[in-house]
Amino acid sequence: MAIHVIHVYFLFFLYVFVLLKLYETAVCEMWGSPEFPLLFKSGDIMIGGAFFVHSQVSASSVTSSDAPDPLICTRLNFREFRFAQTMIFAIEEINNSSSLLPNISVGYKIFDSCGSTLPSTRAALGLINGQERTFGKSCSGQSTVHAIVGATKSSSTIVLSQIAGIFQIPVISHFSTCACLSNRKEHPSFFRTIPSDYYQSRALAQLVKHFGWTWVGAVRSDNDYGNNGMATFIEAATQEGICVEYSEAISWTSLDEQVERVVRVIKTGTAKVVVAFLGYDEMDILLEEALRQNITGLQWVGSESWITSSNLALRKYSGILTGSIGFAIKKAKIAGLQEFLLQFWEETFGCSFQPSLQGVKQCSGSERLRDIKNPFTDVSELRISNNVYKAVYAVAHAMHSMLKCGEKSEEIAKHIQDVNFSLQSGEKVYFDERGDPPATYQLVNWQKNSAGDTVFVTVGSYDASLPDGKQFTIKEMNLTWFGESKQVPISVCSESCFPGFRQAVIKGKPICCFSCIACAAGEISNSTKCSPCPLEYWSNEDHNKCVPKVIEFLSYEETMGALLAGFSLFGASLTLVVSFVFFWFRHTPLVKASNSELSFLLLLSLTLCFLCALTFIGQPTDWSCMLRHVAFGITFALCISCILTKTITVVIAFTAKRPANTVPQCSVLLQRMGVLGGTFLQVLICVVWLTLAPPFPHKNTVYAAERIILECSLGSSIGFWVVLGYIGLLAVLCLILAFLARKLPDNFNEAKFITFSMLIFIAVWVTFIPAYVSSPGKFTVAVEIFAILASSFGLLFCIFAPKCYILLLKPERNTKNHMMGRNQVKT
Repeated sequence: MAIHVIHVYFLFFLYVFVLLKLYETAVCEMWGSPEFPLLFKSGDIMIGGAFFVHSQVSASSVTSSDAPDPLICTRLNFREFRFAQTMIFAIEEINNSSSLLPNISVGYKIFDSCGSTLPSTRAALGLINGQERTFGKSCSGQSTVHAIVGATKSSSTIVLSQIAGIFQIPVISHFSTCACLSNRKEHPSFFRTIPSDYYQSRALAQLVKHFGWTWVGAVRSDNDYGNNGMATFIEAATQEGICVEYSEAISWTSLDEQVERVVRVIKTGTAKVVVAFLGYDEMDILLEEALRQNITGLQWVGSESWITSSNLALRKYSGILTGSIGFAIKKAKIAGLQEFLLQFWEETFGCSFQPSLQGVKQCSGSERLRDIKNPFTDVSELRISNNVYKAVYAVAHAMHSMLKCGEKSEEIAKHIQDVNFSLQSGEKVYFDERGDPPATYQLVNWQKNSAGDTVFVTVGSYDASLPDGKQFTIKEMNLTWFGESKQVPISVCSESCFPGFRQAVIKGKPICCFSCIACAAGEISNSTKCSPCPLEYWSNEDHNKCVPKVIEFLSYEETMGALLAGFSLFGASLTLVVSFVFFWFRHTPLVKASNSELSFLLLLSLTLCFLCALTFIGQPTDWSCMLRHVAFGITFALCISCILTKTITVVIAFTAKRPANTVPQCSVLLQRMGVLGGTFLQVLICVVWLTLAPPFPHKNTVYAAERIILECSLGSSIGFWVVLGYIGLLAVLCLILAFLARKLPDNFNEAKFITFSMLIFIAVWVTFIPAYVSSPGKFTVAVEIFAILASSFGLLFCIFAPKCYILLLKPERNTKNHMMGRNQVKT
């Protein structure tokens, strides 16, 4: 029983196959020449059509003595024939409309362009000329069509537009996407219902960039469509940082060796993504050779010409094309079209067979093609057919407007430019100044359904009218890649660099081929290039993140800061001990001879000198910066003023010519005035400094790039050096006076000790200047503290150590006679 059923089905499909072949033979005999209309119907308004219903042209020998044979077109293209029938369907709808072109009949005259330039030329002349034969001896002088719909291929459309443009006959193409056709100077009366490749090429570049494919191969049709489209794609891809490993071209007339070479280039290339800007015919030829060479594992990105072609969605190509992705024209529904196409085929099966053919059974009329799947009756993917439908309605609306205005038919192009209407589906139809429609696409992905058949799944969209960044949308979760994988394929010349490295172009190779070089200190990378961190930031160890720089200053927590603070406190404590000793022995001759008031004032100033070093330690602030320099200047001025006054007192006392008991003692008031005057000048200098340009905290990023040195800027260098210079001036005066008084007769000649202390003081600060200028960062502060402590200890030890030695260890020398040297005179 099963065998019987199979046998019945086999005979049925064989019968249908024979009928189709017989129909094709009849069509070739009737319509095989592009010199005659393929389909014709007269009307008040005539719309021409050009479709390559046949996709091959028979070769004929040409001699110089004989006229060339008529071109015979073969290999029926059901898809193109559906376009022609869609045009007829739209015209019949318009004829039945009571609102659009009422009481006016619309006819059609459709030629077969055979998908080639020469037949397209003959078809153009046939549409324009009123004669049956396009190359007859005469022309009618009057065009028989008001507008032309077609052609499918850009190269054919260019010929058609150039010829029709001479006679101001508008051409509306449903499938020609070459951007060159938007040139109004060369094609002033050209329109189309499909977007220009100018937008599609850029959309494909954005698509490739979106998935991170920076290394792609490219193959194109060797015609206006492929060459212009690919040139635009490569330009846009280069701007997006995409490199094209190879760019090959094939034609549907290419030799087998050429196609074989192109496929071999694709096979040996390292790019895993191939952008195919091909027409359907070229893609078919390429796939046959790819199948022969067993090419798999490539991700195909297609143009609108083949990405929704059901003729290519065959199981034998599924191992190559499953997962393909590309932009397609929006899918639409045309109410009543399927019934119209089915009715046409049913009528064909009932009456188109020739009775004279021997051995061919008459058609019974019961054959139905509704259940037979072929490109003619398949209306599930009405994309280009809808463009034909829109083109016909655009002509009808333009003619309606022109007749309403009472203008001549030569003005039809202007009215087509101005059309703006909506179809029954709600889709709006209008053209821009270049004759192009809005550039909108659907992103389709080739996937398999549960039955194992290839289906076109919409996974995104592209709208060129939207702002940048919003034009492209995609649903990545719905995508399927080659091998039915859900993992996005990788196609790069060089793997991305790890964080902390940058790309370095390899000489002689595209920019997508690079080596990885580590970023320099203070730079981070995003795997492509290294970028410096902001001024107050530094790179982490991995060079992938900027972190705040370490702020460096002399703090109490670090060893150097703690040691300096310890010496400062030790010096202050030692000075207090000396003060206590002097206070304990204040009534003794030694303390009295040392001018006890000046001695206590000197000890107080030395204590402040030791303590002022602490203001240099810790994080600088506005107050600490002003305090440290002012305290340093004033305390040292007080200290040196005390020593200077003491020195002057000693010199006056021992150089007087009058007897000691008659020499007037220096007034305590004069001593105080001397100390106050010497200190007051320093206070005045500091006030001026703080008023005009006070010191302030400063983040030094120049010396050490990896860290911030927080220091006190002087505000005014002149102010600082004037303060230091004034202290130096007082010290030099002390040194000179003390040096002059070094040989005065006294067992305890204080001038000698003052001389030594001033020598140490001046030596310390003279050494300080180059050390201060050359020391980096926090060491500058440490040098200044060291100078303060060293000079303070020098003054303390040179002036007060000998006295404390006598007071504590040699009390027998603490007598008035010994102070005056009388014991030595008696001896």
